[in-house]
Amino acid sequence: MDVRSLYAAQKYAASMPAMEPQPEAVPPIEKDFAKFANEFSGTLEQAETTAANAMTGDADPHALVEALAQSELAVEAVVAVRDKVVEAYQEILRMPV
Repeated sequence: MDVRSLYAAQKYAASMPAMEPQPEAVPPIEKDFAKFANEFSGTLEQAETTAANAMTGDADPHALVEALAQSELAVEAVVAVRDKVVEAYQEILRMPV
C-alpha cells in the first residue's frame, strides 16, 4: 500500500462524521409548512373581512385595495410553491430505477 492511498483512506475516514445527518440542526419542515399555511389563510381571511366591510361601507377603498393586493401576492406565492412541488415530483418520476 503506498502512502497516497493510505492518506486518502485517512482523510475519507475523518470526513465521515461530517457527512452524517444532524437531525437537530435541520428544523422540521412540517412546522414551516404549517406556519406558511396559517399565514396564507390569515391573509385571505383578512382580505375577505376587509372586502365585506367595504361592501357595507365600513372600510375605506384604500384598505380594500391593499387587502386585495396582499391576497393576490399570497395566492401567487402559493401557486409558485405548488408549481415547484409538481415540477420536483415530475423529475422524480423521470428518474431511472
